[in-house]
Amino acid sequence: MKQYQLIALLLMVLGMAMFSNRVNAQQMTTQDATLSPTEKSIITIASLTAKGDLENLKPALNNGLEAGLTVNQVKEVIVHLYAYCGFPRSIRGQQTFMEVLDERKAKGINDIVGADASAISGNGTKYERGKAILAELTKTPQAGPLKGYSAFAPAIDTFLKEHLFADIFERDILTYAQRELVTIAVISTIGDADPMLQGHLSISLNVGVSPDKLKEFITIIKETAGRKKAKSAKKVLDEVLKNRTE
Repeated sequence: MKQYQLIALLLMVLGMAMFSNRVNAQQMTTQDATLSPTEKSIITIASLTAKGDLENLKPALNNGLEAGLTVNQVKEVIVHLYAYCGFPRSIRGQQTFMEVLDERKAKGINDIVGADASAISGNGTKYERGKAILAELTKTPQAGPLKGYSAFAPAIDTFLKEHLFADIFERDILTYAQRELVTIAVISTIGDADPMLQGHLSISLNVGVSPDKLKEFITIIKETAGRKKAKSAKKVLDEVLKNRTE
């Protein structure tokens, strides 16, 4: 009799443990399925900066800091996006951020500065390091002769690998996933760059941004860049997700 009671007790404990694991897994899935407040802020800040909408950028920067982004993370978002929309937009974004920080300081708000970028200690030339990072992001070997625009204008291939994927992507203030959110926000906002948007949406999936998060991303772009840009970005996203499924 005692043996049966012991077995029953063990089964009950096992059942409770399995139920707990299912609940935890469900909670994890729910959390992963939606953009976090900091991710939403990264997308909004990147899009508004790329658009040059400084009036709406100010409250977005405030919201980003309140959501938990450090000062250095916000700076890095605005630094990163210059590679896709140019120095003029990026510098105006940084100047606007300076104004926001001054206003917050005057109100007695002390924002967390956060960590600086670590020194780069990778082996090999910048070109080789950038090439390796690009291969990691795209999950595609970067071997063989140059093709397409890279073969047509080899200098841009060098700049892309040495500067964008080595100088910028190697910096550790933002994760690869965060940098991809910046990138797709900028490309969607400037528009008419579907092949590049398609590539970076695919990279976003590669680095752990879920399809549900990317669908939510479209709703933010609709608010920051307008219905037309959001519709165009959604069309590209639908194609990327379709190809992934197939």
